[in-house]
Amino acid sequence: MSSTQLWRRPLISGIGQSQIGRRIERSSYQLTIDAVLAAVADAGLEVHEIDGLATSPGQAVELNPGFNGPDLYEVQDGLGLEVNWHLGASQGPAQFMSLIAAATAVSTGLCRHAIVFRTTTEASAQGKQRRRGLGETMTEAEGVLSWLLASGAVSAANWTSFYLRRHMHEFGTTKEQLGWVPITERKHAMDNPDAIKREQLTMDEYLASRSISTPLSLFDCDIPVDGSTAVVISAPETRDGLRHWVEIESVGTSMWHRPYWEHWPDLTTMAPHDAAAHMWSQTSLKPSDVDVAQIYDAFSPFVLFWLEAMGFCQTGESGPFVEGGTQITHGGKLPLNTWGGQLSGGRLHGWGFLAEAVRQLRHDAKDRQVADTEVAAVGVGGGAAASAMLLTTGR
Repeated sequence: MSSTQLWRRPLISGIGQSQIGRRIERSSYQLTIDAVLAAVADAGLEVHEIDGLATSPGQAVELNPGFNGPDLYEVQDGLGLEVNWHLGASQGPAQFMSLIAAATAVSTGLCRHAIVFRTTTEASAQGKQRRRGLGETMTEAEGVLSWLLASGAVSAANWTSFYLRRHMHEFGTTKEQLGWVPITERKHAMDNPDAIKREQLTMDEYLASRSISTPLSLFDCDIPVDGSTAVVISAPETRDGLRHWVEIESVGTSMWHRPYWEHWPDLTTMAPHDAAAHMWSQTSLKPSDVDVAQIYDAFSPFVLFWLEAMGFCQTGESGPFVEGGTQITHGGKLPLNTWGGQLSGGRLHGWGFLAEAVRQLRHDAKDRQVADTEVAAVGVGGGAAASAMLLTTGR
């Protein structure tokens, strides 16, 4: 690529996180302000230099109690920001919609430094009011939901099970192979002091855990937490004034198929198939260039689908790829979810993966650092919506 193209790549200049835990009992606004101020300081900037602000999903839709985080303008007012660009919306390319929009904004001159945040207090909310399935919250449904609810498929766990069962049928993927995803992530979480689960997980414990939606069981499901992650996205021309940065090499946002879980043409793949292909089309780098991957694990089968979609293994070979855990841990072919993922680190709606990727590229991940990391792949979402991102040190 030309030097001009390299120079125009947007930068992630700062990363900040609030306290992360189960039922912290602090407001989403308080957690957000902590994360935002930490990210701005990490970038070596002052609050008054921030002229862009974004979040998702915004206040338009409340899927579950504690899901949304604070209102965009409440944060702007609280920090006294004078913004040239701002965005809070509920639909787009999975969890990174606001992040990719901010990267576009700084690249096109709409603003110079944008702060993007994602906050959840689902753990505290569920402590007061348990999460309810669609069957409990809806008495009537139209379209696809009319037959899904009638058949008892009331949650994403049920829908993911359809895909996993098909993958098992087509390729011989086993429950034991799948188990190496949560087991290896738990091993990584033991080196992360902020992780929710840090006790060793054995295969026997995994196989004996209670069923959630066959073949998914307890340790295949992520853990709701309270916490906020904030990221500073900076224009390429500001790099000389930054403390540190990583480059956004390419992103993938494509959705080439009908945007429904139930209408996907191949139930051995998911939306990551499109997003990853789009990401690779924007760069000359290849899967073999990636040093570490941070990919979505709302349910452990998502990892299998992302590995195949990103080309780290061939279609149908993700089960053998993760088996034994040796290829997806330190010293292996592709260290994966090195902070513990959402299965052990906690469900931050994809933003924990981004924070870890940045730390790995800056070589400040401490005990979990992967040696000589220069390229990181990040993928979030699954089902019918996903987004992918390739980050580099710019060297």
